[in-house]
Amino acid sequence: MELRVAHELPADATAAGRMLADTAYVDAKVRASGAHERQVDVTGSAAGAFTVTTRRALPTEQIPPHLAGVVGTAIEVRQVEAWEAAQADGGRTGTVVVEIVGAPVRVTGRTSLTVSGPGACTLTYEGDVRAAVPLFAAPVEAAAAQAVRAALDAEAAVARSWLARDAADGRDRTA
Repeated sequence: MELRVAHELPADATAAGRMLADTAYVDAKVRASGAHERQVDVTGSAAGAFTVTTRRALPTEQIPPHLAGVVGTAIEVRQVEAWEAAQADGGRTGTVVVEIVGAPVRVTGRTSLTVSGPGACTLTYEGDVRAAVPLFAAPVEAAAAQAVRAALDAEAAVARSWLARDAADGRDRTA
């Protein structure tokens, strides 16, 4: 199943790229997803290429009841975003992989940060959701895609809040 999620952010691509590489921001977005437990690791820096790896234990409330029995009371999600160095305008591209540990579901794709106007950029995730479940792949993929969209929407809300606070304070927390 194809998945595409795009969010407008109220900052130029350079500032948004610094935010994406900021461990404090990554921890805040993972916490906002409702994670019971979390682990965050950022290697590299926004000055070049960087990789963001997160692990989080999430409640299964977002999973349809008829599928919750497959995963139990919590799911562990591992997400890796590998971002390339920024282009001259601050935009950048990368890859993303999301795995649900212990479940036959995987999301793979590309991510991009592009300039969309003065002081604005778009963060986009595009990829494929695949479930290796005979006879039930389509509903499992649909449920996983819905959960990924919800998580990315929550992360975008944290990003907008993070960037707005910085603009209101007149500071650049991500420098």
